[in-house]
Amino acid sequence: MMCHIIVDCVRVCPICYINSLFGSGKFLTFMPMIKLPGCNKLNVLFLILLLTTTATFTRAQEFGGNPPSIKWKQVNVPAAKVIFPQGLDSAALEVASIIAKMNLAIAPTIGTKQKPVSIVLQNQTTIANAYVGLAPFRSEFYLTPDQNSFEIGSLPWVQQLSIHEFRHVQQYNNFNVGLSRVLHILFGEGGQALGNDLAIPNWFFEGDAVFNETMVSDQGRGRIPYFFNGYRALWAANKDYSWMKLRNGSYLDFTPDWYPTGYMLVSYGREKYGDLFWKNVTHDAAAFKGGFYPLQQAIKKYSGVSFEKFRNDAFEHFKHQFSSDLQPETNASTLPKHFVADEEYPVYVNDNTLIYMKSTYDHLPVFVIKTGDREKKISVRAPSLDNYFAYHDGKIVYAAYRPDLRWTYRDYSELELLDVATGKERRLTIASKYFAPDFSPDGKTIVAVQVGPSGKSQIHLLSAADGKLINAVPNPDKLFFTYPKFYGNDKLISAVRNGEGKMSLAEIDINTGRVKYLLHFSYQPIAFPTIKGSMVYYSATSGKIDGLYSFDLANGKLYWLPDPDNFEAIGYYQPAVSKNKLAWVGFSAAGYKVNEVNSKSVEWLEIRETSEPVAMPDMGISALKRDTTADLLATVKLEPLPVTKYSKTYHLFNFHSIIPAINDPNYSIAIIGENVLNTFQSQLSFGYNRDEGYKELGFDAIYGALFPFIRVGMDYTIDRRGFYKGGNVYWNETDPHAGVEIPLNFSQGKQISGLDFGTDVYYSQTDFQAPYNSIFHSSSYTYLNNYITFSTQTQQAKQNIYPRFAQNITLNYKTAITGLTANQFLASANLFFPGLSVNHNLVFNLAHQQKADDNAIGFTNNFPFARGYVAENLRSMDKIGADYHFPLIYPDGGVANTIYFLRMRADVFYDYTRVSDNFTDGSSYKNFRSTGAAIFFDTQWFNQVPISFGIRYDYLLDPDLFGGTGRSRIELVLPIAVFN
Repeated sequence: MMCHIIVDCVRVCPICYINSLFGSGKFLTFMPMIKLPGCNKLNVLFLILLLTTTATFTRAQEFGGNPPSIKWKQVNVPAAKVIFPQGLDSAALEVASIIAKMNLAIAPTIGTKQKPVSIVLQNQTTIANAYVGLAPFRSEFYLTPDQNSFEIGSLPWVQQLSIHEFRHVQQYNNFNVGLSRVLHILFGEGGQALGNDLAIPNWFFEGDAVFNETMVSDQGRGRIPYFFNGYRALWAANKDYSWMKLRNGSYLDFTPDWYPTGYMLVSYGREKYGDLFWKNVTHDAAAFKGGFYPLQQAIKKYSGVSFEKFRNDAFEHFKHQFSSDLQPETNASTLPKHFVADEEYPVYVNDNTLIYMKSTYDHLPVFVIKTGDREKKISVRAPSLDNYFAYHDGKIVYAAYRPDLRWTYRDYSELELLDVATGKERRLTIASKYFAPDFSPDGKTIVAVQVGPSGKSQIHLLSAADGKLINAVPNPDKLFFTYPKFYGNDKLISAVRNGEGKMSLAEIDINTGRVKYLLHFSYQPIAFPTIKGSMVYYSATSGKIDGLYSFDLANGKLYWLPDPDNFEAIGYYQPAVSKNKLAWVGFSAAGYKVNEVNSKSVEWLEIRETSEPVAMPDMGISALKRDTTADLLATVKLEPLPVTKYSKTYHLFNFHSIIPAINDPNYSIAIIGENVLNTFQSQLSFGYNRDEGYKELGFDAIYGALFPFIRVGMDYTIDRRGFYKGGNVYWNETDPHAGVEIPLNFSQGKQISGLDFGTDVYYSQTDFQAPYNSIFHSSSYTYLNNYITFSTQTQQAKQNIYPRFAQNITLNYKTAITGLTANQFLASANLFFPGLSVNHNLVFNLAHQQKADDNAIGFTNNFPFARGYVAENLRSMDKIGADYHFPLIYPDGGVANTIYFLRMRADVFYDYTRVSDNFTDGSSYKNFRSTGAAIFFDTQWFNQVPISFGIRYDYLLDPDLFGGTGRSRIELVLPIAVFN
């Protein structure tokens, strides 16, 4: 029996990020994007360490994502360089002014070290997001706000991003201490990223930033009840999950993410132990004082209590703030044991029939229609940024996400029209940026919010027949519109945000844009208005409760529904009204769920709105108001800073990290660079081979600002050695190369598809050293490497191991064009199909490789040989393989805050490879068959790093001609994703 370690190199399709679009905040990125020659050159240990720096990676650092037509400008303050597309001067000046005002004021609570950061404003995307990252040190703001004001709040989006993200800048600047600094000195910014991620958990990074946004504004997520709904739901359901489960998540149960976790711990620490508590804790932790889990050790040092007691006390503080959620009479046995489904955005067809979105962990999001207790699927929803939709007379309209064909920072929100009866769908708008659509009373017109690259919000009226623009409603008050609804044929009702970030409900004249405000402006979030007759129903925050309200447009009276039975759910959202029924959505530990009551069984209470501004709750955290930084945002004035041109070639060679690799007998070190605009990546490398004693110098670069990627590189090898007539012969090799690649994204509707093709030209010259150059002549050859990869897949639910349908097809042809004769062709395909159960997959692998008999070049062999065998590059090879993947158990358990097991899954396989060549026994064909099984472990390490690994048993049905004896093999499989 033989044992091996196998590194499965998985090339991830460039469009696969669609499955992880959602999220915000700090994204650590340290993933060099220059293609490596082959997996065998990757050092396994270093790659595992590398994964720890990508724990919070989602959609950061899109290479070559902006079209070359964009002209870039800049504005500078001591702490930041703000880089922005021409025309966004006001947004850039606001970011710079906020940072200039806030930087020194909030620095004492984290540290005063300062290194200027580059902040790039991205206005081509429809996604509301941002990140700060090392390697290289930069930040990007995605400037399209979210429609849902409960999610992040209603502050102007540029302000919200500035007061949150710049705190991450200060964190990185001050966490470059102790061992983290040593790692920075040795390995550059990537070394610091590794040290910081190992020492300081993601909950602190985000919790501290949320505390900052809450402290310097009159809103912030720390004052929004919705932000705490996850924990409130768990507490209300008496779910007492372990710390490791709360940190690592689950495939079975809902768990909150690290944002509310972090805010509760950070704010409690500030409240209980003072404003300098976290500065001292994180300084010690980043320096690795205290050894293993240094942050927990530092918390004990500066608080005098264990980390376990500290976090339990913090949770108890906030649990007490929401004590009204707790139901003493709740019988846990009557509640669902695990997550069931998210049911969202209900609409009534009639009193007995509802349509809503339904999302589960094992199925894709679908529109369903429910009559009585009978639920029927209408259609799967295309990838979308949210689950909002509208219904009228048998038709559904919603906004679907679509990426651009080439530019990854440009994407669209297009309107789709779905027929409920047939399930057929058609696209109404193309290359649009529309949100929150709704039908007119006659169903002939659609109203939607349009947010373009300028950042301005407009209401557009579109034809429901063909999607053509009918009218753009004027916006003289420069409002940000959310969830507009028709009120008759000439008016609209919308929840609106003003320039301060305060909200009201507005009645808007379609023809003139004149606005009548129905409520006083406040920082209390408002969302989800719906209209029935003269009544507007909506959700709004009041104190610590998100409740249901109604406004009578006929007489101006305001009503509140005093806490109807919410069936162990938290909050009252997304109201729907029929003739005799009222529905809303509440959040529970089992997911969002639709609750219904008879309209006549509830009593609305008339309330008088006060003209005095109502402060958002501090949740018992007085530290938010105890120094001069409280509500600092209100004192910011736009500074008249100079705006200058930003050159696209500025700091192209921006080297930031050093990567060592040890794969005996090969030792290498590479210096990695990337410019701030992420259009140029570069690498300098030096390698040494211990066996031959040769040295290798290398340079690689890729430029992505044009439609094709352009690659260039050079490798120079000194003192290659061979044995000749009793002595060593030495020579040098020069290997320049260049190429072009075109990555295209054809994703549209429910299908995620991409095409990547290109060609590289490689030149290799051998020059013998004296005195051997008189015996051996210099030689050279040139070859082309042509490739094309097509990938397509359906969406993938959380529990799905793979998409239920997917195909990946690769063609590769290498051929010599000068100097020598050689060629090699490879075709391979992976085909994914559903298995016997919803989370099972049947996967077929097909491949064919052919090379010439007289090949004088030993091309890299990428043929997927039958598993378990030692592979050789033979003249002709054919392969068919089949795998059956299925989950085994979901342990939801871990050890010592080090490794947490989310899922165990199995794979049984059969491989058949048939090869053709001239074998020593005189035969021309050989079969290599194997079968076996593997168990894979989907885990989280250190409570935040996802790593999957497996153990595979291979049984060889034929002799291993090129390897060891015996028929059994045991292999440790480490799946490593190499992103293009």
